[in-house]
Amino acid sequence: MKRIVQGDNLEVLQTLPREHARLIYIDPPFNTGHKQSRQRMQVRAAVDGERQGFGGRRYDVERVDSPAYEDEFDAYIPFLMSRIEAALPCLTADGSLFVHLDYREVHYVKVALDRLLGRDRFRNEIIWAYDFGGRPKRWWPAKHDTLLWYVLDPKRYVFQFEEMDRIPYMAPGLVGKEKAARGKTPTDVWWHTIVPTNGKEKTGYPTQKPLGVLERIIKVHSEPGDTVLDFFAGSGTTGEAAARHGRGFVLIDESPDAIATMRTRLAEWEPEIEVRTREHPLHQRGTNSTSNT
Repeated sequence: MKRIVQGDNLEVLQTLPREHARLIYIDPPFNTGHKQSRQRMQVRAAVDGERQGFGGRRYDVERVDSPAYEDEFDAYIPFLMSRIEAALPCLTADGSLFVHLDYREVHYVKVALDRLLGRDRFRNEIIWAYDFGGRPKRWWPAKHDTLLWYVLDPKRYVFQFEEMDRIPYMAPGLVGKEKAARGKTPTDVWWHTIVPTNGKEKTGYPTQKPLGVLERIIKVHSEPGDTVLDFFAGSGTTGEAAARHGRGFVLIDESPDAIATMRTRLAEWEPEIEVRTREHPLHQRGTNSTSNT
């Protein structure tokens, strides 16, 4: 199953098949209190361009606005928890839920999830740490996000230890050549760069998360042939990570910009695309249509 749905995620979730996803990962709005957007640079060759590059070639640089969305909620916890609760029936009995947040709301969401699922279903708090961007001089720079991992059954869930990517030892000389060459398995603190500004992975969509973080989650917490559900799909990183490793995906987002980004990014896997907006209560199938509404 490879499927992209444009629509209100709360409404769409209630129509999805029960117990069809082995893994749910969501990267919801962080409730930052301001509009989320990014600018990206578009470089094009020009004979009389304003800048000079390698070999004397001239080029122009144009700032291109990315898609944007408002990230402010008066009732954030009810907004998020109602959608998580609607998604839980989609999980298989041995499925996992990952909720990706930052420091603003993660503590409140953790308490709410403990109440909804029970504290015994909480497995890990994973810290994704990175080192990029500005450094304020009046407080410690915030350079990490938090991923909360819950399972439906504490005694039976997917955790493929051997599928973990290994990382270098910080002091390889202390462990011997064989161990140093093999590397070590990660802990609950993941050091991983953000999506490089000018890298091939960059889509221009605001708040895009790195493919490497999603690949680690998907390889360890699902198996080939499983379906991964993301109902705040954004740029479609979850879908690409799933498809690259033989998993299916169901991606939901209400934003036409997100659907357009995913349509392009995931085209090689030919996902079914549905539109469920108030203007289009029925859905459109296929990948060849140019309409995003």
